[in-house]
Amino acid sequence: MKTINIKLLSDNAKKPYRKPYSLDSGLDLYVSEGTLIPARQTVIVPTDIAIELKEGYEAQIRPRSSTSLKGELEVRLGTIDFGYHKAIGIITKNDTDKDIFIKQHDRIAQLVVAPVVYPEVNVVQAFDYESDRGGFGSTGR
Repeated sequence: MKTINIKLLSDNAKKPYRKPYSLDSGLDLYVSEGTLIPARQTVIVPTDIAIELKEGYEAQIRPRSSTSLKGELEVRLGTIDFGYHKAIGIITKNDTDKDIFIKQHDRIAQLVVAPVVYPEVNVVQAFDYESDRGGFGSTGR
């Protein structure tokens, strides 16, 4: 999908940003209004944009790496299915003991569009290949 239709739902909304001629996968999302996130709380931060995806695609809301690196705000992963056409919000958690104010037009998250596979689910008694590996940290690293 080479193009995406975006609707700006307010005068405060801004078109998502990608550096000119960039091959980055994500489009930076702008916060449409200054938002207070109280200490240790989770808030949906508004963007005031809506998107129209083509069938067979989804969009994901992800943190910008610069947001994650600072360690104060946690942008939660969100999925936008192709049939959702309402305002997009950024689920954001304040991981500190102090209130944090996000300024209007700050960029704290990115939108990534990706193709979707619709698998058929089969229930089986055994897998063709059974791994004896553990999981979550089982390699000792």
